[in-house]
Amino acid sequence: MWEIAPTIQRAMRYDGGVATGMIMDDMGAPVPLRRPPRRVVSLVPSLTEAIAVSAPGLLAGATEWCTHPPDLDVERVRGTKNPNVARIKELAPDLVVANKEENRELDVRRLREAGIPVWVTVVESVEQALSSLRRLFAVALDRPIPQWLESASDTLSRPVPNPHARAVICVWRDPWMVAGSRNFGTDLLRRLAIANVFHDLPGRYPALPLEDIRAAGADLIILPDEPYPFNTSDGPEQFGEKSRLVSGRLLTWYGPSLVDAVAMLREQLEPIPHEGRR
Repeated sequence: MWEIAPTIQRAMRYDGGVATGMIMDDMGAPVPLRRPPRRVVSLVPSLTEAIAVSAPGLLAGATEWCTHPPDLDVERVRGTKNPNVARIKELAPDLVVANKEENRELDVRRLREAGIPVWVTVVESVEQALSSLRRLFAVALDRPIPQWLESASDTLSRPVPNPHARAVICVWRDPWMVAGSRNFGTDLLRRLAIANVFHDLPGRYPALPLEDIRAAGADLIILPDEPYPFNTSDGPEQFGEKSRLVSGRLLTWYGPSLVDAVAMLREQLEPIPHEGRR
C-alpha cells in the first residue's frame, strides 16, 4: 500500500532558484527540494529518456531497463523493482524520480527515510501522462517544457475517435496476462480507434486463461516486445492472423516517443479491421 512517508514534514518550491513554498508529487506527497535539482536518479525508463533528451547532464543514475537514449552513459542502479538503494544513497542525488506502477513503495520509503527527495509520478491515461510530464519539468526540475512534449500534447489532445476495432493487449505469457482497466496503453490505442476488449476487467493487468483470450471476440491480438519479449516465434502462433507485433516502447512509454507513437503504431498494426467489415 502506497502511503506518504511520515518522515517528510514539508517541501519547498523555488522562484529563481530560491526555495519559497511547498511542492507535491503526483500522489500528493511533499518533496523537500530547496533548490532545483542538479543530480537526478531515474527509476522509470520513460522518464529517464525524457530527462536525458531534455536536460543533458542532469541524470546521475538510471535502471538497467532504461534503454533510451541508446547512448545514455550513467551509473546503473539495478532494476525498477529491485533498485540498489544503497548505491543510490552513495550517488547522493538531489532527487529520485519514480512511478507508482513501475516502482515499489518500499524502495521509495527507504529512500525518503534516508533523506533523499523522491518525486512519484502517476500515469494511467494519456491525459495524465501529459500533465505529469509537464509538472515534472516545470515544478520538480524547474526546467522549460520540452518542445517534444508540446508537439505530443498537440497531437494527443485531439478528439478521440469512436472505436472501429476491438483488441486484446497481451503483456505476459506463462501465465497469460492482458491490459485491463486504467492503463496508459489502453488509452493510447483509443487514439487509433481501437478499443481494449478487457478495459472493464478489475485489475490493471489481470491473468487470463489462453482460451478466454481467444474467445474474447477481438479483431486484433496485440503483442508488444516488452515487458514480455513477444516476437515472431513466440506469441503469434497462438492467435494466427489476428496477431500484431508492436513496439512496447511506442505502446507503453510516455516520453519523447509520444510524438510519433500514434502514427508508428498505426503502421505496425496494419491492416486494422474496420468494425462492420470483418
